[in-house]
Order: sequence, then structure tokens, then C-alpha cells
Amino acid sequence: MYVYTDTDRKILGQRVAQFRNQTARFLKGELAPTEFLPLRLQNGLYIQRHAPMLRIAVPYGMLSSRQLRKLAHIARHYDKGYGHFTTRQNIQFNWPKLEEVPDILAELAEVEMHGNQTSGNCIRNVTSDQYAGVAVDEIIDPRPYCEIIRQWSTFHPEFAFLPRKFKIAVSGSAEDRAAVQVHDIGIELVKNAGGETGYRIYVGGGLGRTPYVGPVIREFLPEQHLLTYLEAILRVYNLLGRRDNKYKARIKILVKALGTEQFAARVEEEWSHLKDGPATLTAGEISRISQHFTAPPYQQLDAAAIDAQLASHASTDKAFANWLKRNVKPHKQTGYRIVVLSLKPTGVAPGDVTDKQLDAIADLADEYSFGEARATHSQNLVLADVDGNRLHELWQKLKALGFATPNIGTLTDMICCPGGDFCALANAKSIPVAEAIQRRFDDIDYLYDLGDLEVNISGCMNACGHHHVGHIGILGVDKKGAEFYQVSLGGHAGNDAAIGEILGPSFSQEQMPDVMAKILDLYVEKRIDGESFLDTYRRIGIDVFKERVYA
Repeated sequence: MYVYTDTDRKILGQRVAQFRNQTARFLKGELAPTEFLPLRLQNGLYIQRHAPMLRIAVPYGMLSSRQLRKLAHIARHYDKGYGHFTTRQNIQFNWPKLEEVPDILAELAEVEMHGNQTSGNCIRNVTSDQYAGVAVDEIIDPRPYCEIIRQWSTFHPEFAFLPRKFKIAVSGSAEDRAAVQVHDIGIELVKNAGGETGYRIYVGGGLGRTPYVGPVIREFLPEQHLLTYLEAILRVYNLLGRRDNKYKARIKILVKALGTEQFAARVEEEWSHLKDGPATLTAGEISRISQHFTAPPYQQLDAAAIDAQLASHASTDKAFANWLKRNVKPHKQTGYRIVVLSLKPTGVAPGDVTDKQLDAIADLADEYSFGEARATHSQNLVLADVDGNRLHELWQKLKALGFATPNIGTLTDMICCPGGDFCALANAKSIPVAEAIQRRFDDIDYLYDLGDLEVNISGCMNACGHHHVGHIGILGVDKKGAEFYQVSLGGHAGNDAAIGEILGPSFSQEQMPDVMAKILDLYVEKRIDGESFLDTYRRIGIDVFKERVYA
């Protein structure tokens, strides 16, 4: 993973000192709340329902064991003993004291972490595939390109105050696990017919009040032109994006208003002034950054022996077999496996992790995965490089820590924002709905029979829970001062991305488990030949679900 240079550390230290001064001036009354607002936001500091909330960037989801231990320390000493992993691969602390935030940022800087640009109308944390570098279907490792974008976008003076927040995702595999089509800019690494590396560029995707799947504006952009082309897109948006109405300020609204062809033409025109300019990437620079993402010192392992050993353990231990099936993924290096740590045990808010657990994950990363862990956009964690000989041993430790719930990709592995329990913007609580559904559908055999199923829950239209792209999406709404929940079906964030269709009138919190049961019962009745929920929905349509749920 990328290691900061002395220049990086100097810049970060200066930012911490700057914000310390700004915070002190605010607390003394020398800065008005309106003056402090943009300053705190670009350092990741929100004012939530009960307390400040500090959002910490985890670029493309990568964490060292040293960083995990620092996060544990912050949770223990500055918060209430836990943190929350988000759908942007970041981590949030919900209870810091405002006057201590500069101290937190100073401690984060010691391990090359920060809250820079995790909020505000700027380019946010760049996200990617949690299996980058180890996925069997990977075409090109996206992490060097994510790091290049991170360096380019951090403190970029031209894009510090965009019309609205801006999010970029990068994917380099056949399967899109980074949801590139529902980002302001989605970048898909590809090879052309000549074997050259380049990018397919999507622009204008996004969720929120007006969800869109982003269209392709360029099928193949040569590798060296990444930053100049991104600058062209950002300049067109900065010049033409609406600033009079924050609900219509995202780039997706501009792309929709101009039309894909006209927007692409404006980008090409702007790019003509930038192409081959100073920001053009050289092979040497790409190589330099790529050296930070080389393979760890893998051993030569006997794959057949490992497979036999795992099969033997699985044949005598159903719990281990279930975990192996759902939480362990194939690895491009012979004999190794990717292990997903589930942060979704029933009764725990999805994505929450305690200080003790963070320390334990750091220890596990050191012992089993070359000192590294990854945060996923689905609010879990990953150990990406586990020796297959040690999977059973690792599983036993994960069980003791509460990370071995064998539910990855199932109904109970749901995405859920903090909702009304914490967020001042939320219309309704999200966490209690998630828990009620988890408790209602806790039979593991039933979950496995349902197969892969994505349930996403948001407490408001800002869609931090990505409800629009859940196979089943749940949105908290305000109904005459009461909390209700709107259901959508058929969303998807992968290669064939789609926005879910609203089922109909909303439901009370108490109704939600029964509503889910009706939806799932109909799916089980109507599926054929082992169809997934999404395939069945696409085949039979929404009307039959309406008839069952509202009968």
C-alpha cells in the first residue's frame, strides 16, 4: 500500500495545525458557525443529532495493522469505544468532542490518515474493489490509478468548492464490485484490441433524490490521459453545474439536462486544451506508483493438499463448511484465499466495530495477511492474502471475536446507514429495521436457500445506505411526523446496474418484517431452476409483488 513521503507528511501536518487554529478560533467565538462550516466539513467533521461526527478517509479501502491500532486507540480514548465503517470504505466516529478533534487529527497524521475531503463540495474519498490485486477475474490492478487520482484530487485548488460533492470509483475486474455506474465518475480499466491499457469512463451516475445509472462518455481513454480527462470533466461541471439549488447541483443533473452526447462533446472540447499538457501521465510515474502495490512474499503452496484439508474439515463441521462457502473467496495466487470478516452479526449495527475488535483485527492482519486489511463498500472487512493451510485456524479465532457469521452475500449481510439514531438528516431510523429483519430471518439454511440477496437500508433520500441499488431497498420517510418505510425492488450496482422500482405506499416499522416475508415467499414460489432473486424479479416484474404485498 502507498506510504507517505516526507512532503506528504509535511502537508498533512500543516493541515492539522491549520484546523487546530480554526477550531480554537471558533470555540472562542472569533469564527461564526457559517464561517466554520466549510472549514470543518473539508476536515471530515459533521454536527450530527447528538454530537459531532468525524469521518476518516480510507483511500480505496486499504488499512495497515498500524492504522487499525490507531483507530482502536481513538475509539477508546476519544469516542465511546467503537467506530462505524461506511459504504464509502471510510470509518466514522460518532461521539468525539469538538475541542478534541484537532488532537484526533494529529494522532491520525502519525499513521498517514486524515479526514481531508471526506465531506464538503469537493472530490471525496476514491473507492475501489475490495479484492483489488488479488481477484481471480482482475484485468488490471486499479489501486495505482486510485492512488494517482487521490494525489491529484487532494487539495486541488480548482475543485475545492464544486457545485456539490463529487465521488469517483475505479474498477479493474470483469465483475464490477466498485459500483462504478452509480458514481459521479466511474472508471473501468480495460484493454483494447492491441492489448493497451485504458479506461471506459462513466459520468453522471448517482443515488440520492434523483438516482441515475451513469452513461459511458468514452469507451476507451488511453492510459496516459487519465488526469487531463478528469480535469476536463470537472471543469465542465464546475462551470455549468447548478449552484442555485443543492438538490439539482450534482453532475448527474447536468448530464441529464445536456444529454450524454452534448455533455461528452463539451468534455472533449475542454480536453482539447488539456490533452498532452503537464498533467499527462508518464510510464515512469505510473510505474513509480505501481511499486507501492506489488505482491507480498507469497509461499509456494500445495493447492491440492489444501483443498483436501479444507474438505475434510468441512465434512465434519457444518459451521466451518458454511463459513467456507460464504465468507471465503478464491485468490489469484495458488493456495491462498480472500477472507471476508462479517460485521453483520444480529444485534449489532451493520458496520460497527469496537476498539477491542479493531485491535484484534490488526493482530489478525499481521498474523494472517501481511499486515493489511480492507474495508468494503458493503460495510465488512477483508483479509486479502490468507494461506489456505491456516483457514480453519483463522476461522476459530474469528468465531471468538464475532466475525465469523457465515452470511456474506445473503439477506442478513445488509447495508445500513446510521439513520435517525445518529444522523440529523435522517427521516427515520435504519438500525432497528435492520435488526428486526435479521432476527426474523435468522435460519441459516433458509438464507442459503434464498441465495445471493442484497438488502440496502437508508434513513433518508441522501441514500447513504444505497437503497436504490439494493435487490430490495428500504428508504425511511417522514409521514406526518411518523417514521415509515418505502420499499423498492430490482436495484443492482454491478455490471448491469439498475435503479430499483418503488413497490408502492410505505409501511410502518412494525410491518417491515412481514413485508419482507411476503416478498421472499413470492420469490420462492415463482423462481425457476435456482434463479436468483434479481433474475426472478426481472422475469416476472413488480406487479405480482405488489399484488402479494398489498393484498
